[in-house]
Amino acid sequence: MLAVLWLLAARGDRPQYRRTSGLFVTGTAACAVALAVTALLPASARVLAWGLIDAAYLAGFAAVILIVAPTRAAAMTVTDSLTERFGAFIIIVLGETLTGVVGGLASQPVSALTMAVGLVAVVVGFGAWWTYFDFAGQRRPRPEPVPTVQWLLGHLPLTAAVAAMGAAMVSLVDHAHDGRTPAATAWVLSAGAAVVLGTTMVVAASLQAWQDKRGLYRPLARTSVVAAVACLGVGAARPTPLVLGLALVLLLSIPWGFAVARRLAGGADPTGTPQA
Repeated sequence: MLAVLWLLAARGDRPQYRRTSGLFVTGTAACAVALAVTALLPASARVLAWGLIDAAYLAGFAAVILIVAPTRAAAMTVTDSLTERFGAFIIIVLGETLTGVVGGLASQPVSALTMAVGLVAVVVGFGAWWTYFDFAGQRRPRPEPVPTVQWLLGHLPLTAAVAAMGAAMVSLVDHAHDGRTPAATAWVLSAGAAVVLGTTMVVAASLQAWQDKRGLYRPLARTSVVAAVACLGVGAARPTPLVLGLALVLLLSIPWGFAVARRLAGGADPTGTPQA
């Protein structure tokens, strides 16, 4: 249906845009056919096929913009309105973390431990919020083709990771009294936090501030990578749900605390430029 709608819309395109529109319609239709074919696969192979199709679709999208139609990429502009919409999308998926906690609490008798796990899970969601909005949100990328595409595509795994964290929080609260967090829950929540840290830095690397504030963003990116690896380590260890949540809150706080410390240290701003 999307391919048909885009095909109808493309009929009114100017001649210089028709090739790009045709490639987009063709790619969308091809992905639709490929997704339909996956219905014939066993469940384990089907999920892998979906991931490969997603990756191919996004790679094709980037290739069309940067290689096939570079003149269109040069004209692509991320406006303030678009950054606002992407920020709103992040807020919407962050709501999934709250609904996940509420869903988990609603399915279990409320005790002090389940309530504590639920509250910590909410703070983990807040950690994703402050990571994105303090370092990358509501900022436009550099007005060049590669940073623009990087900014656009970087938001996709970011939002997917936040939504996955929200889904995992239902199980986290459900198993609040377990001695170890279930493997799937621990990995989805911890890997989601790691992806949030990593993709936020990918989005940040497309910003003008990445070049103007090297003294902040370069060490911040390294700190975020270390914190992301540590998140994966916590997921592999699978401690109790409460300890897992507290550990993720701590790890998500490290980059933020680093940025604040750089701003406050020695009276210098985080760009490394001496204050007047």
